[in-house]
Amino acid sequence: MISRFLRFFSNDLGIDLGTANTCVYVNGKGVILQEPSIVAIDINTKEIKATGSEAKRMVGKTPSNIVAMKPMKDGVIADFEACESMLRHFITKVLTPRHRFVIPPKIIISVPSGITSVERRAVKETATKAGARMVRLVEEPMASAVGVGLPVAEPCGSFILDIGGGTTEMAVISLGGIVLPKSLRVAGNEMDEAIIEYLKKKYNLLIGEKTAENIKIKIGSASPLEEELTLDVNGRSLVEGLPKMVKIHSEEIREALKDTLFNIVSAVRDLLEETPPELSSDLIDRGLTIAGGGALLKGIDKLISQETKLPVFIADEPLTAVVRGTGKMLEEFQYFKQFPSD
Repeated sequence: MISRFLRFFSNDLGIDLGTANTCVYVNGKGVILQEPSIVAIDINTKEIKATGSEAKRMVGKTPSNIVAMKPMKDGVIADFEACESMLRHFITKVLTPRHRFVIPPKIIISVPSGITSVERRAVKETATKAGARMVRLVEEPMASAVGVGLPVAEPCGSFILDIGGGTTEMAVISLGGIVLPKSLRVAGNEMDEAIIEYLKKKYNLLIGEKTAENIKIKIGSASPLEEELTLDVNGRSLVEGLPKMVKIHSEEIREALKDTLFNIVSAVRDLLEETPPELSSDLIDRGLTIAGGGALLKGIDKLISQETKLPVFIADEPLTAVVRGTGKMLEEFQYFKQFPSD
């Protein structure tokens, strides 16, 4: 009777609290929210002026008293108060008034596999202050593997590679557990920074993070394209201090991303070298699956396949793989019993 009451008056949530984006899964409804992990704060009054998509539109365009910032850095909380406000805003946004004010939600939150116990406790405390009645943490590689539909509970090896904004998570999974994890604090944000530095050095052109991300999405690639692309990029000349436009080519952006991609590929190879032989043999046929925003980089599957000699697959809807995994864990009770979480 009590459990029916709780189900009726509460909506439990699965949250992918990412460095670049936060996604929220509502039990029984699916992925309801997918917004940038950004808040705009008035530094004088400490008042939150905007959150999510609205705050992202302010990046680089705010007056001196307002700062548009990311509360998450490298997959962990960098600003506790801003993160709490952001989480509270997103939770309130996805819940109906009936669920919002009667019983607080139970929340499953994904976290990088490499974070410390202090960082894990910080995530739980922040979510609790933001309005959760109970918080459970699950490692991102497991949530991502569940979300893309890998047979994680079976006695066979599955390799998941999740390239996010702040971290790249990878793991070999078998029998409902992570056999070998690796968390790399090199991911999409480092790609953006590499593009900014490349254009600064080659063209004396200064661009912002939003422009760098747009370049990466439109003409960025990890391996040669059948038809190379070009893009006109606006920025500020470092020599004259005036607005400037240059035409850049996809080959140049591939060169800019080379070192970041090398670090990711090297980590994948290292993990494969550590994988037990029986699980390695499974990967020859099953290959590895890429999820996260980095999976959308053109040619990333070809590059990793060339370097590992394994088949590589891009997950369906890679951006929401982690949050869909937390949703499955909410809705299918066996995941609570089979897979370890906080």
